Amino acid sequence: MEPRTVLLAEDDAMLASLLKYRLEKEGYLVSVMEDGQQVKKAITQQLPDAIICDIMMPYISGIELVDYLRNHLKSDIPMILISSASNEENVVSALELGANDFLAKPMSPAELLVRVSREINRYYCT
Repeated sequence: MEPRTVLLAEDDAMLASLLKYRLEKEGYLVSVMEDGQQVKKAITQQLPDAIICDIMMPYISGIELVDYLRNHLKSDIPMILISSASNEENVVSALELGANDFLAKPMSPAELLVRVSREINRYYCT
């Protein structure tokens, strides 16, 4: 079986590097994007197996990307949002638009890995 692909959208270079390392250590192929426009262009061309996206991104927010993925591309691939702005409004908006999960920063990379694996397995095994 080919490795699963993950698009990681995170504008904090240090955190992106750490998460990329941990995901690749688990066997995922990881593409890192640092703004919402890059993500929108990438998912329009080819969908990854999962997306991990910061809510507060330059140009296009993570919440806007959930809306674009679910309502314009009509895709239900797993999308996990992460944010240091984990107020109730952000969490509710993200989940109502169709995000699969939400994690508040700072987060445990190990917890993120479990959630990514769970969502990918749920998506591809149903």
